Amino acid sequence: MLTPLLAGLGLGLSLIVAIGAQNLFVLRQGVRREHLLPVVAVCAISDAVLILLGVSGIGLVLQVVPWLIVVARWAGAAFLVGYGVLAARRAVRPSGETLRVGTATPARTDAGGTALRTRTTVTATVLTCLALTWLNPHVYLDTVFLLGSVASTHGEGRWAFAIGACIASLAWFSALGFGARYLGRWLDTPRAWRLLDAIIAVVMFAIALSLVLSH
Repeated sequence: MLTPLLAGLGLGLSLIVAIGAQNLFVLRQGVRREHLLPVVAVCAISDAVLILLGVSGIGLVLQVVPWLIVVARWAGAAFLVGYGVLAARRAVRPSGETLRVGTATPARTDAGGTALRTRTTVTATVLTCLALTWLNPHVYLDTVFLLGSVASTHGEGRWAFAIGACIASLAWFSALGFGARYLGRWLDTPRAWRLLDAIIAVVMFAIALSLVLSH
């Protein structure tokens, strides 16, 4: 069972380690050190559910009703555009009600130049994370279809393959989120945060465009 487990681990990492809306969101929350545990848990659990659905053969159902992918594509594109607009607005006009990087203490804009960020509620953060995960049609194509198809080639070892892919997801999101705090020293100015938000906005718009143009 070790071979399919390692195969699932390798393929899972190769699919998930890429710049995307979900990874950027986890990275941003990690740098902010805000509601990070719920975010990592939502991403890892969501991936595990999708992987298990794919291995169980649910991907065949989506092949019968392909319009579900179309709905997810347009809903995901609309959400990414909205999220991109919010990131662009933060880049152009930072909020006044803010949170100091690396702490949980609200503060007003720091005249000394220390980076300050708006604090969001855990509910809003989790809902955003769920939307970025479940409204992304690529997650169904990669996780449900691709992983499910490859897992089926391992026969009785397909569940070991699924466990390996789940381990890859948990390890990646944990490393990305909890390791992002070490980037705080480079994001300790308002200008750096505005640049990060600008990059996030561009990536969100690009992904949304790719979803609309994909077939």
